[in-house]
Amino acid sequence: MDYGTIRIRNRRYEGSDGLGFRHVQVLLIFLCLTIAYAQRVNMSVAIVAITDRNNTNPDFPEYIWDEGQKAMILSSFFWGYVVTQIPGGQLAKRVGGKIMLLFAISLCSLLNLLTPLFASFGFQAIVGLRVVQGLCQGCIFPSTHTLLAKWAPPSERGTIGTYCYSGAQFGTVVMLAISGVLASSAMGWPSIFYISGVAGIVWSIIWMFYGSSSPADSRDKISVEERHFIESSLSEHTTGDARVVETPWKQIFTSPAVISLVIAHSAHNWGFWTLLTEIPSYMKSILHFNIKQNALLSALPYFVMMCISFLLSPFADWLTNRRILKVEFSRKLFNTIGLWLPAAALIGLSYVTSEEQSSLAVTLVTLAVGINAATYLGFQINHIDLSPNHSGTLMGITNMSANIMSIIAPLLVGEIVSNPDDPVQWRIIFYIAAAVYFFGNLQFIIFGKANTQPWNDTEAHRKRNDNLEGAENPAVEY
Repeated sequence: MDYGTIRIRNRRYEGSDGLGFRHVQVLLIFLCLTIAYAQRVNMSVAIVAITDRNNTNPDFPEYIWDEGQKAMILSSFFWGYVVTQIPGGQLAKRVGGKIMLLFAISLCSLLNLLTPLFASFGFQAIVGLRVVQGLCQGCIFPSTHTLLAKWAPPSERGTIGTYCYSGAQFGTVVMLAISGVLASSAMGWPSIFYISGVAGIVWSIIWMFYGSSSPADSRDKISVEERHFIESSLSEHTTGDARVVETPWKQIFTSPAVISLVIAHSAHNWGFWTLLTEIPSYMKSILHFNIKQNALLSALPYFVMMCISFLLSPFADWLTNRRILKVEFSRKLFNTIGLWLPAAALIGLSYVTSEEQSSLAVTLVTLAVGINAATYLGFQINHIDLSPNHSGTLMGITNMSANIMSIIAPLLVGEIVSNPDDPVQWRIIFYIAAAVYFFGNLQFIIFGKANTQPWNDTEAHRKRNDNLEGAENPAVEY
């Protein structure tokens, strides 16, 4: 099918300039992940107010939960989250990413609205509710990767992927920043959950009308030129309709590149979620920040992370599109920046032991989290490099494994940090996270790949593609 002129060498396509309907999808996915992460992390700050014996707001109920119970609540989201990763990727490939995101956000939003009610039933009820929320959100990342495989041209893959996934940081920033203010306001800590729940319902309505699983499903909204540009550029990477390609489970699970990606993703999640769930407690116990200071300073690292991601993504695409860096080298370089620099910052943070060093602590936490943005141009987009047809399933596999780390990390904190005022116990936590970052990236440097894997297509599709005149391996060149 001829969709217009394509100049392969410099990757300029007809219809590639200016804003188009694909950018509407990018904005909506950005907002989706903003809301998803706001609903995911709201408990990290809310739990400080919910259990504050100093009465942050005496007009609202407070509950006595010990450190073990709080750790269980913070990790329970991931108990459900890991379960639906692979099924979510498979379903997104079959029914489309639009339906999966609509289901995930709408149901999770309703559960957010019910959180204050469930809190009155006891911490076990909150644990159960958070498990179900995790089940809902487990399909979000696989579905997002499925959508990106349909909407992101290879020349824009790093930029579009980063812009979409930066919604996670924006949601984290907004929720951490406003949660302390909301908890101290006349609306109290329940408003933290009400606001994020209502935002999700509003997004679901907008997504229902303007979201789309692929350019082919958007014929009445997308221009002919833009659709031709996207489908022509992607035709070099995929076989067409990924839903007809059977999932090569054996090849995936025995692929060294996939195994390396799983480990890199898991290492990232260990450090990232250790910081995300425990920064508020660390700042309260060691640095003695109040709830408002805690929320704002906890949000700062994720704001920096979002800004860095916006700066790095076009630069990385420029490097690869101009062939200054090969894609594989670029993925490993940015992954190294995103994991090894934070590891060094965590080691430094482990020696901050008093509130007199609070400025240094905030700087190191900001560095540890902010530079992590470089991983968006490393392992985070590597699934689509390896297999555009199965990128959602690959994200499901790696994200499932990675979020087992998200379960273990807060529980380990609960076991090690028996006295949250003891900086030596926090030092152990930061050393563990730094070591995981270091070895996770080291093996990615050694074993990671960025070329399209042979099992991306079925044998029949491979034969067809081999017969195409002038066929090239785009993942190596773009």
